[in-house]
Amino acid sequence: MNSRIDAKTTKTESSDKSSLLTKFDLSGRVAIVTGGGTGIGAATARLLAQHGADIVLASRTVDELERKAAEVREATGRRCLAVPTDVKDEEQVARMVQRTVDEFGRVDILINNAGGTRMGPLTGLTTKGWDASFDLNVRSAYFCTREVGRHLVAQRSGAIVNVSSGAGVNGVKGGAHYASAKAALQMFTRVTAAEWGRHGIRANCVAVGLVASERAAEAWRVAKIDPADVSKSTPLGRPGTPDEVANAIHFFASDAASYITGQTLAVDGGPFMGGIPDC
Repeated sequence: MNSRIDAKTTKTESSDKSSLLTKFDLSGRVAIVTGGGTGIGAATARLLAQHGADIVLASRTVDELERKAAEVREATGRRCLAVPTDVKDEEQVARMVQRTVDEFGRVDILINNAGGTRMGPLTGLTTKGWDASFDLNVRSAYFCTREVGRHLVAQRSGAIVNVSSGAGVNGVKGGAHYASAKAALQMFTRVTAAEWGRHGIRANCVAVGLVASERAAEAWRVAKIDPADVSKSTPLGRPGTPDEVANAIHFFASDAASYITGQTLAVDGGPFMGGIPDC
């Protein structure tokens, strides 16, 4: 009697596990990842490919992009196409999306990951610096969303994930331009979700905290910054990793998030909070 119950329980657990894994499966789908040569973008591309997606990597640095595409192909066996693209250039974005459709026949997932800034106090912020931040962090996402969106609307399905920052939620001194641009990206995500939900398209956003990407680690080294000191204010007390952010992006891109849209998820090690020390 007990052995039959155990066997039935094991079979049920196995079925439940299989059903759960199916929700994260991306087989047959094509994903574009901007800023895909390093850091969060590269980790995301690898993870999506591991779950069955074919990938298009877009960024400006050709050698870096080609190397990462080869790594993804070798590690996952999935197709991975490197398309050098300056996502701030409208025509280059249009060509990148068209090449994706020409090569793979479709596009299902867009990861707007390209972004960044140079920090500096508001008193020294130039118009050029302000515009550059919005061009890279918002305008580029608009270009990509618009071009990919035409195909998603036509096929009446798709997922868009925008990569924002905790700066867009809480602000950051020395980054008025960056925080404002990332806040705009979060609202752009919300409106995209509201307008395109009727076409079966979901749009979500991750607001990233301190992450030890290759470039961040090098910047900390040059500036002689100890990341352990910087991350003391977070409950988890450490920087995140690109893979940890990629996990959240994969969730939003997959059917596991089929009833979630227009949301911004903080991936930042937890909220900073004042009060009693060591409580």
